[in-house]
Amino acid sequence: MSRIGKLPIAIPSKVSVEVDNNNVVSVKGPKGQLQQLLTGGISIEVKDDTVYVSRPSEDKEHRALHGLYRALIHNMVVGVSEGFRSVQELVGVGYRASNDGQLLKLALGYTHEIYMLLPQEVKVETKSERNKNPLIMLESCDKQLLGQICAKIRSFRKPEPYKGKGIRFQGEVVRRKAGKSAAKK
Repeated sequence: MSRIGKLPIAIPSKVSVEVDNNNVVSVKGPKGQLQQLLTGGISIEVKDDTVYVSRPSEDKEHRALHGLYRALIHNMVVGVSEGFRSVQELVGVGYRASNDGQLLKLALGYTHEIYMLLPQEVKVETKSERNKNPLIMLESCDKQLLGQICAKIRSFRKPEPYKGKGIRFQGEVVRRKAGKSAAKK
């Protein structure tokens, strides 16, 4: 049996989990509301503030979906109760970030600034202090959406291994390479 799939999901107070007839799981909490469609015969049972995920058979597809949907529902419960947060830093001379509401404006050493309109589910905040790298702080109840947006922002200027410049997650260590050495005569 799936090690992840068989774990029960505890529902905290102020969070409600509902399953309708169309196999759609709805999770509501103080940070928002999320929905997930279940496919592949996976079934959900809610008993006494605990969610149990079960599968119909031992087929390879059912085993894979069992762990997947359990993890997705757990992330939904954690997201609507606590939320998810990601902090990215811009490393490089002249790299700047600012936001005007949901519009993120990035200056990353290109000839033009990059503008990115973020969805309403994601809260963005930028922070620039003297002699420190600018920070982009993103918060959301949807872990999938947050990860997708972080990956998109990072793709504008990935950290490079020679000088270490680029957009990286806070605390991430970029493996550095030595540059080319001068030829000996």
